Amino acid sequence: MKKVLALVLAIMMVLSFSACGSGETDTDEDAVLKVGFIYIGVINDGGFTQTHHEGTMKLEEHFKGKVETAYIEGVDDGDKQASLTAALNLIDQGCNVIVGTSFGFMDALDELANSGDYDDVYFFHFSGSKSNDTNFENYFGAIEEPRYLSGMVAGMMTETNLIGYVAAYPYTEVHIGIDAFTLGVQSVNPDAQVKVIFINSWYDPEKERAAGDELMAAGCDILAQHCDTTGPQLAAAEAGGYSIGYNYPNNVAPEAYLTAPIWHHDMYLIDRIQKILDGTFVPENYYGNMAEGYVDLAEMTDLVPADVQAAVFAKKQEIVDGDFAPFSGYIEYNDGTVMNKEGHSMSVAEIWEITGLVKGAK
Repeated sequence: MKKVLALVLAIMMVLSFSACGSGETDTDEDAVLKVGFIYIGVINDGGFTQTHHEGTMKLEEHFKGKVETAYIEGVDDGDKQASLTAALNLIDQGCNVIVGTSFGFMDALDELANSGDYDDVYFFHFSGSKSNDTNFENYFGAIEEPRYLSGMVAGMMTETNLIGYVAAYPYTEVHIGIDAFTLGVQSVNPDAQVKVIFINSWYDPEKERAAGDELMAAGCDILAQHCDTTGPQLAAAEAGGYSIGYNYPNNVAPEAYLTAPIWHHDMYLIDRIQKILDGTFVPENYYGNMAEGYVDLAEMTDLVPADVQAAVFAKKQEIVDGDFAPFSGYIEYNDGTVMNKEGHSMSVAEIWEITGLVKGAK
């Protein structure tokens, strides 16, 4: 009887160890990295958030089951507590990576990344300046390159020589875009001026549309924008003008839309997530450009004359080849002070020290 009992116990132990070993192997093989995104707007806003979300979907598709994504829409990036709550919600859902897609999410992610409580979570932040050397990285791109090209389009197509620009905040990132756009305008049309309205919001569909209406009423015949929705496009179309979008090639007004500076966030995300999966990720702040494909000018519509398109394509090639940079040569602020000296091309660090509008913008 004792021999039988011993045999039964031995068999049970073997089965037990086999089950444990099988479970561990399945867990390793089936492990999924979960990436959570915090959005300031809604995923169908036609602009800023939609282009981020498109990158999210391309990320998930690229890894086909090895990566899952989650997101929270409509988070006020001016409310740090709301940002913290969204990030913690995503972590509670099992997210191993948190991506904050708007400037105002930076401080919340910085706090969590450096708290010591989430050392096993990776934090990525779009358009900020804070990071660490363990689990927190920020990313952005040389959007000044396609901004300059879109300015060339506007400068060659304006008939009133007054171009409107709906802008978010008088903040460095926004100044960079306005200035690059204005330099592009003036490179082909020194008589043209860019009139700017700051709405003091990254995302406010009503204010964006109202500012567009005001600029068209002031005599502008083309509208550009650094805001999140298609409101300025609709304002330009209704007034019989042209529009240049931003973030996403959303042609909601075919009778007005010309092109848009755009982002390809999937290019950045796929690279970073692959490094995490490989175990090789080390935070290294990213600033992508047109040559890499992170930023670009959207396809110009048939409203843009062939000679204009040819001039823009030629300048784009110069930028991609490294033969031209928007912030190079002699540049003045609109108060007459010197931004950049002749013979010098501004570094990324110098570009991010821009404090105002260039000559030709007001």
